[in-house]
Amino acid sequence: MSFNNPFLVAADPFVLLHDGKYYLYATTAPDGYLVYESEDMAHWIDRGYCLKKDDVMGEEKFWAPEVIFHNGKFYMVYTSEFHLGIAVSDSPLGPFRQENKRWLTEGRAIDGHFFRDGDRVYMYYVNYEPEGKTNIFGCEMSEDLQSLVGEPRRLIAPEQAWELRTSYMKDGEIRCVVEGPFVLKQEGKYYLTYSANATQSPFYAVGYAVSDSPLGEYKKYSKNPILKKSETVNGTGHHSFTTTKDGKRLICVYHTHNSLTEWKPRVACADYAEFTVENGETVLKIHGPTRQEKK
Repeated sequence: MSFNNPFLVAADPFVLLHDGKYYLYATTAPDGYLVYESEDMAHWIDRGYCLKKDDVMGEEKFWAPEVIFHNGKFYMVYTSEFHLGIAVSDSPLGPFRQENKRWLTEGRAIDGHFFRDGDRVYMYYVNYEPEGKTNIFGCEMSEDLQSLVGEPRRLIAPEQAWELRTSYMKDGEIRCVVEGPFVLKQEGKYYLTYSANATQSPFYAVGYAVSDSPLGEYKKYSKNPILKKSETVNGTGHHSFTTTKDGKRLICVYHTHNSLTEWKPRVACADYAEFTVENGETVLKIHGPTRQEKK
């Protein structure tokens, strides 16, 4: 499998592998989401809208969708107007709709992420705190994936130096950002990967933390970030993971700035990732960012 980076104009890319095809959902349209289909992660077909605003709660700011196949249906967690919603479809191509239009979360939240662990599904998301920081929370979901179960737990806050490199002012407050959570499980450990710094910053990057259970306590990797700017690429972040069709290789899909001087429109890229052992510790590596085709 080869990638030709960047391969699509899209931000916050999420890729679902289902029945031998890849489906990419991303921040693309102002009034919903487009879906792209691929056989090989290199050539993508625009399949049009998979979600339109008239079918769900929310009018604008449709960001960062993710999809999970659960009990014979496809469930999308989406962001609109700084809230999370759940929409359902019979097909990965949509249409995704809400039978009852309502928010999943009451407070300001973005960047929902489904994680399945055995017969349980968890939701990870970004919550806005009054002091201007964003934090990553996690919570178990109901069987029908329509609500959260129990009290959400705060798992990640912006604390490490790399996470605080680019704060920004908004509404008179200094904002420090962690966002875009995605969880991987490896040998009984949970790896909560996430992005930090403002998305418009060249220092937008990806790091991770490790726990023995889905809802923490998480310990951050001492050598974060694991995906960051290079001499040719800025603003690497808001990623997801998928695999080759045989499941043998891990792939990280992420967005970058359009160029070294312009951060919009953001573009989607993919690179291989792997778990490896260094000094007795299992660590996650992403072999990027790249801007060239590779085999």
